[in-house]
Amino acid sequence: MQAPPADALERVVMNDHVDIGVELGGTKIVVASSPGGRELSGRTRIDTEDPEATLAAIRRAIEKLAGDTTIAAIGIGSFGPLDLRADSSAFGTIVRTPKPGWSGVNVVRGIVGDSDVPVALDTDVGAALRAEHRWGAADTPTAAYATVGTGLGVALWSGGRIVEGLNHSEIGHIRVPRSEADTFAGVCPYHGDCLEGMASGPAIAARWGAPAHSLGPEIFEVARDLEAWYLAHGIASMSAVVPVETVVLGGGVSHMAGLHAAVFDALDEASGLYPPIPFAEGGPSIVPPRLGDDAGVLGSIELARLARTTA
Repeated sequence: MQAPPADALERVVMNDHVDIGVELGGTKIVVASSPGGRELSGRTRIDTEDPEATLAAIRRAIEKLAGDTTIAAIGIGSFGPLDLRADSSAFGTIVRTPKPGWSGVNVVRGIVGDSDVPVALDTDVGAALRAEHRWGAADTPTAAYATVGTGLGVALWSGGRIVEGLNHSEIGHIRVPRSEADTFAGVCPYHGDCLEGMASGPAIAARWGAPAHSLGPEIFEVARDLEAWYLAHGIASMSAVVPVETVVLGGGVSHMAGLHAAVFDALDEASGLYPPIPFAEGGPSIVPPRLGDDAGVLGSIELARLARTTA
């Protein structure tokens, strides 16, 4: 007799409990419930507005999704930067963000309050990486997830965990060289022409006068190839620190036709085939999220599982 899959066993164990996942993005929020594993039993989409209104809407959505069912744990994947230091008095706080009104907001307290429900927090891109590693395209021992949209966030996986230092990484803000004859100033309010400043969704809109999904055919290929050039140089710099086998490239900008292949094609020049592993061996692979736009909320569900199993 074949054993049932692990997710099925988890659903049996959960029984009348649900996990709650909150994907808190700069533009929208997805709140979802799960009886265990990657199965979602309900979801709600909320627009990101001012903190008070947004957090209140999240709390209402959680209450509605849970209904009469006991909440086993809550996982939160949030835009940042965040204070993720467990021993910090500011744990759970969004710090120094360009998102108006959100600097200094503690998203854990704002969502969970005084509840004793187990809770786990990570960046939105870290949550997406967790989901893609467990169920999706980042299933190699070393991997990165890059989301390119309103911002540009990257998370790394190695040694069975997210790679962190004193706090989460900010690879989107590394300084990259300029493409020849590129005079665009960049849009990052802190660095100007860092990777996010040159290759995020707002950077594309500011540079070309239209967002990525609205670029006309007369400039699309030029815009896409320049985007690929900057992303390839960012990946090359990242891989000089942690060489990875797989880079999952997601976010709204990743839907540009042919972008994944264009980034891969630009890696040889960007890296100079160094470090030899992975570049001289033909890597890393550049792939879209296997979980699509659900990677973030499924990663938040995965965070909830981790919260209740380690509580």
